[in-house]
Amino acid sequence: MNPEPFVIKVPGSSANLGPGFDSVGIAVNRYLELEVVNANEWFFQSSSSELEGVPAGEDNLICEVAKHVASELGYDLTPCHVTMSSNIPLARGLGSSAAAIVAGIELANQLLGDILSAEEKVRFASLWEGHPDNVAASVYGGLIIGTHTEESTHVLFGGVPEVDLVLLVPSEELMTKKARGVLPSELEFRQAVRGSGVANVLVAALLQGNWKVAGEMMNKDVFHHPYRKELVPHLEDVIRVVQEETDAYGAALSGAGPTMLCLAPQNEGNIIQEKLKGYFPNFEVDVLKPAREGITVYKGTPVKTV
Repeated sequence: MNPEPFVIKVPGSSANLGPGFDSVGIAVNRYLELEVVNANEWFFQSSSSELEGVPAGEDNLICEVAKHVASELGYDLTPCHVTMSSNIPLARGLGSSAAAIVAGIELANQLLGDILSAEEKVRFASLWEGHPDNVAASVYGGLIIGTHTEESTHVLFGGVPEVDLVLLVPSEELMTKKARGVLPSELEFRQAVRGSGVANVLVAALLQGNWKVAGEMMNKDVFHHPYRKELVPHLEDVIRVVQEETDAYGAALSGAGPTMLCLAPQNEGNIIQEKLKGYFPNFEVDVLKPAREGITVYKGTPVKTV
């Protein structure tokens, strides 16, 4: 156990960006923080509304992940008292569970003496989550492109996009399990080739900073938008309004939804936010930035930032 208290800070994330299904993610500047001190038994507490009802004992997801990682490495962890805070909304498509998984991995890493590389953290997280997009963005920050199987995980860092992120957040939750349940088990070959081509152009446009083309590709997804729109009734309206009434580049579901993400020109997010509020008054409309850093660890107890 690290003898002094420490704080772990992990950004949330938005994944897919349309056709980059389960493979493209971007870290956002909303955060989960853990203040960790030595204790006689595991205990998790929080006053954040986003964490209301989260388990306080060893059945807490962060604790489960931390103990799993330690066990895989051949160690046991000494118990800790963990004070959590978060402004990442639960079940809204902004990577709340991925941030918790990454925080659990970093908790184990710190308690074991900071022994894991970033690549090892992403591998542990992808094995737990099943895909690398959200978790890798939370580890590295910025934009990531990745692929994952049980045998291997490959993630590339794509820099920090110079854009604003405008998010439309419905009040209702949408659990990822339900959002995955509407997806087909197979795609017709020509449709899969079309989807792959669109995703390839999306990635190239993101890496070149060609936001106009990236926005066009976001709107041409065939992997999940056509199936999840029944769970997010306003998705097509949002995409249409963003295209026709604003200067944003494009819109897509954020992760599994129901939050919808718009890529906007840098420093113009607030203008687009006000327009979208007029069209969608029942949604929370926020302007975020890509998080420039992934996991950060502070020794001692810093001033709160969440």
